[in-house]
Amino acid sequence: MAVAGRIVADVMNSLGEVIRDGATTRDIELLAEEQIRKLGGMPAFKGYRGYPASICTSINNEVVHGIPSHRRLSDGDIISIDIGVLYEGFYGDAAYTFPVGNIDAESARLLKVTEEALYLGIGKAIEGNRLYDISHEIQRHVETNGFSVVKMFVGHGIGRQLHEEPQVPNFGVAGKGLRLRQGMTIAIEPMVNAGSYDVDILDDGWTAVTKDGKRSAHFEHTVVVMADKPRILTKFN
Repeated sequence: MAVAGRIVADVMNSLGEVIRDGATTRDIELLAEEQIRKLGGMPAFKGYRGYPASICTSINNEVVHGIPSHRRLSDGDIISIDIGVLYEGFYGDAAYTFPVGNIDAESARLLKVTEEALYLGIGKAIEGNRLYDISHEIQRHVETNGFSVVKMFVGHGIGRQLHEEPQVPNFGVAGKGLRLRQGMTIAIEPMVNAGSYDVDILDDGWTAVTKDGKRSAHFEHTVVVMADKPRILTKFN
């Protein structure tokens, strides 16, 4: 899993070179798949439950599961990239929301708060804590800053399967949920909307968008629960 996570991180770092005004999401996908395979991994999403691409590319009001296409990015957009890698039977999964050129102040704040919420949640992934300690910390930070956490989609266990138990919500009551044990591997992934948490699914059957049309951000890491400090397997620059 550490190797799978390292591949995810290396690929995510490389995408910063192509995420710019005028690039298509298909351009980004082609580079990502090329890099994943070059590093010895397999794209985990391609064909998963029928998903047609190697990564997810979600722009502006798209929350998650945006399908790469010939759509071009424009200065001021935000784009969430979700990457999953399979390496020798084990999975790694991460997401990052990139600014495209110069973005407005509210979008910048949305990205900042969502990434902060991710790391606050990760900080609770310590042996002896409860699962919803993670969830509560994410929700508290997001809502304190005037945003909302998506409730239709949640984080998840990960290991020999891309999605395993337990589900890891981004909302919940501290002190509830299963007891965390050292060695558990989970994908923590706050999805945060600038407006309401309500989402719709487009006719493609995959792309989730905010119901009110406002922007959404998504940050994710694959994490190992440890006795003192969580280990992030997908850490990138």
